[in-house]
Amino acid sequence: MSSLIHFTLDPFSRRLRLACAEYGVVVELIEEDPWNPSAAIYEINPAGTVPIFLAGADAPICGVEAIGEFLEETRSARISLIPGTSFERAEVRRLVSWFDGKFYAEVSEPMITEKLIRRFLPRANGGGGPDTARVRQAMSNLREHLDYVSYLADRRAWLAGEQLSMADLAAAAHLSVIDYFDDVPWFRYPVAKSWYQRMKSRPSFRPLLSDSIRGVAPGAHYADLDF
Repeated sequence: MSSLIHFTLDPFSRRLRLACAEYGVVVELIEEDPWNPSAAIYEINPAGTVPIFLAGADAPICGVEAIGEFLEETRSARISLIPGTSFERAEVRRLVSWFDGKFYAEVSEPMITEKLIRRFLPRANGGGGPDTARVRQAMSNLREHLDYVSYLADRRAWLAGEQLSMADLAAAAHLSVIDYFDDVPWFRYPVAKSWYQRMKSRPSFRPLLSDSIRGVAPGAHYADLDF
């Protein structure tokens, strides 16, 4: 069995958990706290970050993009998550980059840092209460991104085109983290909400809905498919 070293609320790890389930790859999940990485992590990945994919005796694969491409190249006989023509695949990768780059920098990272990681850091290392200014800015940025998700979902069957793709998984992974904090104003974005409900209803998503972090409970509707 393959293994995935991950952190429960890391959106990159979440995307790969979704991808593995869609591809039919069974993985053992190994939890790693990003605020206190073990020495073993640096031996596997000099960057000291997750996710890390371990496939038996093969060398570990580090980083969400490398792992995602590896899974597509080796497991797409069942389902392709980077489907279509060269132009269509380019659109999938563009949107994945959007969510993993722009959305992460503007929304996911500040929310995860301020609402979660700072709780577990000692004060000498930046721990304590959240920086409310960063949280407010992230929430403002989130609204712009929800407008974009709504725009895409209103014009296409899925975010990148006619088929479910890695772009949907990337967007859902990031939004699921913010939804865990109960900070997504879904009522203002019915089109984005409808798309997210479709994602939440997929079998691949079910394990994410049972996630929990000690001391940080999920929002009341987090696991509700009909929120």
